[in-house]
This record gives sequence, structure tokens and C-alpha cells, in this order.
Amino acid sequence: MEWEFALVDAATRDLSNEAAAVIAEIGENPHVHKELLRNTVEVVSGVCECTGQAVEDLRGTLSTARQIVQGRGMELFCAGTHPFAQWSAQKLTDAPRYAELIKRTQWWGRQMLIWGVHVHVGIRSAHKAMPIMSSLLNYYPHLLALSASSPWWSGEDTGYASNRAMMFQQLPTAGLPFQFQTWRQFERFVHDQKKTGIIDHMNEIRWDIRPSPHLGTLEVRVCDGVSNLRELGALVALTHCLVVDLDRRLDAGETLPTMPPWHVQENKWRAARYGLDAVIILDADSNERLVTDDLDDLLTRLEPVAKTLHCVDELAAVAEIYRVGASYQRQRRVAEEHDGDLRAVVDALVGELDL
Repeated sequence: MEWEFALVDAATRDLSNEAAAVIAEIGENPHVHKELLRNTVEVVSGVCECTGQAVEDLRGTLSTARQIVQGRGMELFCAGTHPFAQWSAQKLTDAPRYAELIKRTQWWGRQMLIWGVHVHVGIRSAHKAMPIMSSLLNYYPHLLALSASSPWWSGEDTGYASNRAMMFQQLPTAGLPFQFQTWRQFERFVHDQKKTGIIDHMNEIRWDIRPSPHLGTLEVRVCDGVSNLRELGALVALTHCLVVDLDRRLDAGETLPTMPPWHVQENKWRAARYGLDAVIILDADSNERLVTDDLDDLLTRLEPVAKTLHCVDELAAVAEIYRVGASYQRQRRVAEEHDGDLRAVVDALVGELDL
């Protein structure tokens, strides 16, 4: 699990470009990473057997990191975007790969004032990776709608539940993955990308779901930033159960269901725009359903999988998100209750990180 946090000033609630100092004080730690912008610290779990183990791993690292952050007059903040910060005021991390990214992408690269959660799930065979990845796209809108936490951009309500999803896909090689059926097809794609100079390294393929061959995982990067451990655990459990369910269906000889790319693309937009109110496309026959109604049935179907993965409680917490309200909904409620004061939104998000 990879969880990106922004640093916000404890007084102004604006972003603070002090990540380098925070990481230096934490010291050499494989579970704390720098990111593109100096306002961001990424916390990473080790390899874990289940969701609960990974959440506890992150909790320990975060407790130490938060003490150092607060000692420097800041707080940890996580959402897909910051409600009012200006991208032009942010400083870049000094690293060759980040400098090259900005050199190539220019204005769009500098705009990437966004945070997310990435979940790696181990895949037992490279030959399973592409079928699972293509079928997992059917559940893209479920994950995005549940995690959507970026309604604001530079002080304005965008009208989207997840503006982050729309922003990030502007980068070359980002966005939805191509739908390959075999690992060989993917290898040929990577060869073409390198030969034509589109990428130099595999990690420059920035898809929302991508294979990580060096780790033997599928990396699911659909979710917006998540403000608290309980919702994080719920989303990770859902991701883990979905991947393992698809893996087992392959073992049973099933051909995994997929949808045409135009349906997948439309579902991403609907979830980003409408969040939990999205009516999503379910299948290649163009049947549709409200995403929360489909989640009710999906969670029931995945219960046996969750039992074997020791994440029954975490998976059950998924339903709490759409019954209580997703982050984008909570943020809008707070803004309305405080006459549009977006500092109150930051206060609320900071307060939700209960360790």
C-alpha cells in the first residue's frame, strides 16, 4: 500500500513545501518516500498477507511521521486535491526523473497538485496479469466513486466528485490502460514505447491500473487520496478481494468478463463527475445500474473471498462509505456549514486522520 500525504501549515491550512526537512528528520526509512512536489510525503507499507496487517504497518509509520510533522508546525492531510492551494506556489522535489517529467509535460506536469492511494496485489503468474487487469476495469467506477475526495480546485467547486481523476489523465502515458489479453502483447507494447522514446523505464507507464513486473503485482491506482485508516482499509480490502476473485475464476477455467474501452472510459467519467450518484455501465451489453446498488450485490458476492483473506470487517466497512457519505460529500457539507470557508474543510480532513 502506498498512501500520499500533503503537508499543511497548522495555522493557515495552506500547503507547506517542507517534505525534505520532514524526511530528513525521520531518517533512512524504506517506508517513507519523497514525491514530485515538496509538499508531499508518501507512506508505504511492507509486503503483507492481509488488509489488517497492512493497515497496522502504515499506522506505525504514520504515528512517527505525524509527531515530526506536528513538531514543525504542520499537519498531515490527505484528499485527492487541496481545497484552495495554488499549484503555482508549489516547489518541485530535486530529482532527475521529476525534472525530466516537468521538462517534457510543462504546464500539465506542474498542475499535478493531486494525491492518491496505490494498492499492489501479488499475481502468481504473468499470464494472469492482463486478463485480470482488463476485467478489473469493470470495477473502476466502484473504486473511484467510493474514494472520490477532490471536488475542489484552486478554491472553486469543480462540480466533480473526483477532479483528480480528470487531472491526472492529462499526463502522457497516464489514464486508463490498454486492454491486452496476453503478457506477450504487453511486452510488445513496452518495447514499442521504449524504442520510440515515449518511456525510458517501466515506472513511466502511469496507468490507473498497471502491472509492476519487478514486484510481481498489479498496482491499482484508481483511488483518490483517503483521509482516514478505516476507509483506507475498506478500499484495500475491496481491491484485494476483487483481484483474488478474478484470479480464482481464471483457475476455474472461466473467461473473465470485459467491457469495450468506450464503456470503461464513460464509466470513469461518470464516477469522477457524479461519485456515488453515478449510474454506471455494467457489461458489454450496455446494461446500467446505480453504482451503490451494484456495490450492495458485489459486497455480498465477495464475502466468501473476504473470509479466506481475513478481511471480512474491512470489506463490510465499504458500505459505511456510501451510507454515511464519501469524502467529497462530507467536504461539501463542511463548506456549506461554514459559509464556504475552505479552511474548515482542511480542518475536517486533518481531524479525520485518527491513529
